[in-house]
Amino acid sequence: MSDFKFNPRTAILLLFIVLISIIRIAAPLSEGTKGIANFSAVGAIALFGGAYFNTNMKAFGFPMLVLLLSDFFIAKTSGYGFFYAGWYWTYIAFILMVLVGKVILTKINVQSFLISTFVGVFIHWIVADISAMYIPNLYPPTIAGFWACLVAAIPFELNFLYGTLAYGAVMFGAFELLKSKYPYLSLSKSVTA
Repeated sequence: MSDFKFNPRTAILLLFIVLISIIRIAAPLSEGTKGIANFSAVGAIALFGGAYFNTNMKAFGFPMLVLLLSDFFIAKTSGYGFFYAGWYWTYIAFILMVLVGKVILTKINVQSFLISTFVGVFIHWIVADISAMYIPNLYPPTIAGFWACLVAAIPFELNFLYGTLAYGAVMFGAFELLKSKYPYLSLSKSVTA
């Protein structure tokens, strides 16, 4: 007989990530999404993964897999190249957001959610925008050029903040509600999510 045990907590966490990821993939294909560029669920997924998965493999792996697959799909359907100059800075930013979720969201409440969101989005803004320095003739590779890039990115980063707050509120709120109704979804020492 096998030692495999079905873990409903992991299944529910993955279901949340998949459902929100579908929005990430579908939104760029919809008309009129230019006005909400960067209103994305990926930041919320990174924080959610960091907060709820207790193994690093799952906490970092699932959000990064979602980012990779959705970027690949978006690149194929939009005509943009996947490996754009400095793309890895964006991935580093999301890895750091998962780490923020692991460190700050040890106890899930409104305050820790808001703090982790603002810290994670700030880190994303600083780290991900390094990639713009690798695009020829966009910004000079200087401190002044990086500052100009950060200033130009403010509207996009605000949309990213709003998206992380909105999707995060839905994901964290819904899962916490499910945990209160179904206590077996809470993490215990015998369960690995």
